Amino acid sequence: MSIPVPRTVYDDVAHALAEDVGDGDRTAALIPAGTRARAEIVLREDAVVCGIPWAELCFRTMDEGVALTWHAADGDRLSAGSLLLEASGDARALLTAERTALNFLQLLSGTATEARHYADAVAGTDCTILDTRKTVPGLRRAQKYAVACGGAGNHRLGLFDAILIKENHIMAAGGIALAVARARELAPELLVEVEVEDLDELDQALAAGADICMLDNFDLAAMATAVARNTASTHRARLEASGDMNLARLAEVAATGVDTISVGALTKNVRAIDLSMRFEL
Repeated sequence: MSIPVPRTVYDDVAHALAEDVGDGDRTAALIPAGTRARAEIVLREDAVVCGIPWAELCFRTMDEGVALTWHAADGDRLSAGSLLLEASGDARALLTAERTALNFLQLLSGTATEARHYADAVAGTDCTILDTRKTVPGLRRAQKYAVACGGAGNHRLGLFDAILIKENHIMAAGGIALAVARARELAPELLVEVEVEDLDELDQALAAGADICMLDNFDLAAMATAVARNTASTHRARLEASGDMNLARLAEVAATGVDTISVGALTKNVRAIDLSMRFEL
């Protein structure tokens, strides 16, 4: 995924600064107006960097003339102690933007770093790690961009750009075949994915012509059987493994031959990367 359109970055930053600054930074006002300062952002741990467009806009929103020198790009792996940014500008502006800029960098670098761990776990196979819609509300595009920076792939962005038919949809629609047929009728241009809970449902989804079948909580033997049935089917779908996926399981899941593994933890359980900003007058 490419960098989210500038409007998305702008909206994210505008909302975050409004939330933090409100009608003014009372603490920064203690510093005499016009004071100039320098600052550095340093990594405290190994990480895949992500969030630079957001952080840069935070600083430039508070001080249009701020000088920023980045020592890495989004997607770069850096070690603990690495210098990420040198900044110089209005002291009040640097301090006001600090927390919001770091929040974006820490969250998105955390997401990218986790994605890198998962992508590395299936390196050398034909399997791709995918994210899900389990994202921080309001920051989905940013987190999905971070997942891509970490070397993993993106599932659908939202409810509008693909159809994922799950258990409750199947029940309400009257079955897998009827649900897939209705999806083709309503949105023929969209990919149709069906979540299946056993091999019988897989057979139904393949017969209905689903583009993707999500194998929900299949054990390894069932996944391997699903791959064999899909290969032998007159209609072949992409197979996605899902449910209780963690780093320890990925290699053996990928070895079954599934095409993708979806992992909600990439964005749902993200741990912020430890960064710090050093400030000098």
